[in-house]
Amino acid sequence: MRRREQSFSIGSGLRSRQVLEGIATSLPPANNSTIVPVALSSDRQTYYALAGVGNVSLRLALDTASADLWLVSSDCTSSACNVPKYPLAFQSPTFVSVNSNATAFNVSYADNTGAQGFIARESVSLANLTVASQAFGLATSSNVKFRDQVSGVLGLGFPRLSSIASKAANATPFFATMAQNGQLDYPLFGVSLTRDSSGTLAFGAIDGSVVTNRSLIEWNEVVPFAPFAAESNRSTYLQWAVALNSISVNGTVVTPQPTYPIQTLNSSLALIDIGTAGIYGPYQDVSRIFSLISGARLVDDGVGQWVVPCDTEETISLNFGGSDFVMQPTDYLIGPASGNPNLCLSWPRALPPSSDGIDWQLGSPFLRTVYSIFSFGINTKEAPMIGFYPVNNATAPIEPYASVSAFLASYSATVATTLPNFPLATPAPTTPAYAFNASVPASAGALVRSGLATSTYAPLLASRHPNATALPAITPSPTVATFILTDTSGRTLTSVSTASQASVTLGVPAGWAVNGAAPDAAGGRAGLVGVALCALLAWGVL
Repeated sequence: MRRREQSFSIGSGLRSRQVLEGIATSLPPANNSTIVPVALSSDRQTYYALAGVGNVSLRLALDTASADLWLVSSDCTSSACNVPKYPLAFQSPTFVSVNSNATAFNVSYADNTGAQGFIARESVSLANLTVASQAFGLATSSNVKFRDQVSGVLGLGFPRLSSIASKAANATPFFATMAQNGQLDYPLFGVSLTRDSSGTLAFGAIDGSVVTNRSLIEWNEVVPFAPFAAESNRSTYLQWAVALNSISVNGTVVTPQPTYPIQTLNSSLALIDIGTAGIYGPYQDVSRIFSLISGARLVDDGVGQWVVPCDTEETISLNFGGSDFVMQPTDYLIGPASGNPNLCLSWPRALPPSSDGIDWQLGSPFLRTVYSIFSFGINTKEAPMIGFYPVNNATAPIEPYASVSAFLASYSATVATTLPNFPLATPAPTTPAYAFNASVPASAGALVRSGLATSTYAPLLASRHPNATALPAITPSPTVATFILTDTSGRTLTSVSTASQASVTLGVPAGWAVNGAAPDAAGGRAGLVGVALCALLAWGVL
């Protein structure tokens, strides 16, 4: 558990419990922003957060490369569905069927997994923010394997990416709905990823406990994508993709070579993907990166895997907007090969070209080195932006091997594999045809008329000098607080208070027996309060 401690004084009356939310900022609780804990799954592949769906508490995997919210339903009986499920038998009063549950839902992922079911509507909450009648998918069949009782996916991508939005009316994804309804203090979300359960996801504001100097945020314009064939005659926003300026190894620069230089205006595009547990790039870039690390070699041309000596003392930096974001060996090393313990598997891996023109996919190994801010953009006023706030010190000395070795041992990072004892040639994969209509221009930072946040927002990031100091901030509530109390006689007392942490049973509505007994109305209300308390206070407990 992560313990956040704070000392402060309170006058007579001992008003301790009601001020917990405002300790860090001296402000009352935010009504149009929220911040919830984010944890890393035990297999280190997924980051998840707790959500309320109707009167049910469920863990959802976070993903910025998809846009749909979907859950495993009680009708799913496959082995992959052995997780807490949305109970259809509960007959939630806020559940609304779509076309009598006959509108099909289908989602698939790059690893050939997927889920199928039907589309429905339900009230969805993260802490104090709620979207009523949110369209989502209920899986009746799935081979997506989750760990740690995760029950589904919360897609945070643009609406154009949503399969649900294309099949049902008024079915905008969860975050986009709040932005388009003006429901947030500002139409953005911020993410802090860690190696444990101390991360955060903030909606409507940034995490003020992480971002302490906003002038260090590097803002990057998101790139729109042209239509598919005759989809439309204008470009719109599809993915959280930005231009990657350069890569460097210990200061030696590697200039990216985009797969589709004409179509992407000679920019190498990078998808910023919370849902990916690695870093992937094109062969033409990845091979040049590893050519700068002594002893590195390709060991698996099927998955584009390189190894480097485990005692390497090189940094790998990614440059966005002119700022370098540095990865130390403990950031990019995957772990030693069991059959060759002096050699470590390393990120990035190389992939064949993708027809969407996205050359790089940057997941958690990079995103743990920054605080990421995803600004949705404002119709006619402001383009979508991604801000990176450095968590790693770019001028810090390179980690010594003793520190790296100790980290890998403590992290149990050894990979069960034996490496080939002969060199492999770097593949030269065939480039597929470009997927989009290249005759329609698509320039980074383009303003669009619809699909983003409501134009009632006043833009803060619309210029080359964004007013980041005006962005709202929210700070997680402490779980432990030290109170300096003064009673009516003037005596000063010190007291330590631990915030109450309501228990939550995943997948079971509060007050409802698992055998299908009728729910208790009072218990249902208490369950919703419990979800909010846990999301705000129970850092690392759930």
